[in-house]
Amino acid sequence: MKALGNWPRRALLAASFTVLLAMPTFAEQAPVPTSPVSEFTLGNGMQVVVVPDHRSPIVTHMVWYKVGSADEPPGKSGIAHFFEHLMFKATGNHAAGELDKAVADIGGNDNAFTSYDYTAFHETVPPQALSQMMAFEAARMRNLVLSDEVVATERDVVLEERRMRIDNDPQAQLDEAVLATLFMNQPYRIPVIGWMQEMQQLNRVDAKAFYDRYYAPNNAVLIVAGDVEAEAVRKLAEESFGKIPRGPDLPPRIRPKEPQKTTRRTVTLSDARVSVPSFSMQWVVPSYNTAKPGEAEAIDLLGEILGGGTRSRLYQELIVKKGIAASVNAGFQGRALDDSVFAVYATPRGEAKLADVEAAVGAEIERIARDGISAEELDRAKARYVRSMIFARDRQDSMANIYGSTLTTGGTVTDINEWPDRVRKVTAEEVKAAAARYLVLDRVVTGYLLPKTQAEN
Repeated sequence: MKALGNWPRRALLAASFTVLLAMPTFAEQAPVPTSPVSEFTLGNGMQVVVVPDHRSPIVTHMVWYKVGSADEPPGKSGIAHFFEHLMFKATGNHAAGELDKAVADIGGNDNAFTSYDYTAFHETVPPQALSQMMAFEAARMRNLVLSDEVVATERDVVLEERRMRIDNDPQAQLDEAVLATLFMNQPYRIPVIGWMQEMQQLNRVDAKAFYDRYYAPNNAVLIVAGDVEAEAVRKLAEESFGKIPRGPDLPPRIRPKEPQKTTRRTVTLSDARVSVPSFSMQWVVPSYNTAKPGEAEAIDLLGEILGGGTRSRLYQELIVKKGIAASVNAGFQGRALDDSVFAVYATPRGEAKLADVEAAVGAEIERIARDGISAEELDRAKARYVRSMIFARDRQDSMANIYGSTLTTGGTVTDINEWPDRVRKVTAEEVKAAAARYLVLDRVVTGYLLPKTQAEN
């Protein structure tokens, strides 16, 4: 039932970008609540954001921790995701599985997910159950009961999860290898689920140390979106989370930085299970947290113009006009604590050669970097983004997700509120400059997924 976030193909380019059910791109999701958003901080340092939406009698309750796989100690890869699993075990107040049963009994749903920069736990329930959900989350924030037996059993579960999701999936294997090549120094090069040989060594001592360090109210953000009022949420939060003692103050999340890229690199995987070849082109680019003012917005629009849908350049050129591609997408994961990823994916059509599709993609990228885009093309891209914002407000879980992912990666509520205006201010010259500066073909990492018989082609 748990999910882990990552940046490979399906996560990066399903409707611009989602992290396996749970991490929306800043551009794709823009909350438009039905009442003003409120934010406050409890006495123990826990940040609380309330996003009222009274159109339906449901509420999404999320607790986000400012820790993900990129914060793991060296040699302990996978501990963040592993600990997410352990959070569903017994506490001093509740038996294992009691939360899941309570949510199911009232027709709600609950889950959790781990990404590079955060771990989140969420429940969607009727408003009258909000107090109960807060009690459950507050209990497991500090009162987990972790025995060697419990830890060993759950470790076997995550090991099997890795075998199923990564080791048995050629695309996932390639994605993992591409990221390990793309990031030479940043911890984003390590898979969220972890390396098998390190996952096998995780134990109760590791889990307890991770828990004590990161799972505390002053390292958490509570997001409540839906049919609620701020003062009611404040009262309930004080009664549950507010009683938990403040944890140790953590140092700033300063991680290793990427060196300047000077080479073009390729990663190739051939597998008998692959029937249709495909490729990706990926670059390290600034995120909303690391970019200069306006730069991340320009990169976001560049992704939309280049490969964000049926009106994009790549779709029109490779699929409609030339008929050489069966699919093509481009996207940017802007919400990250450190520098992030811009990627293009494509699959050839019929008898078309992979090399021809790759050359056509490169030509379109170079054309934008050289000649730029028209004002009309930019206006159309902005309009599509504004439209996606309007549609996004119909999902309160999307609103909760965007607030949580932003606040745990260096952003603020103000950043979210001002995002549409910042996008509207992006100029055609800024989009051209972003393409020229970051999508350099001599510094791209290209991943090839090939049928076994095409390995030498």
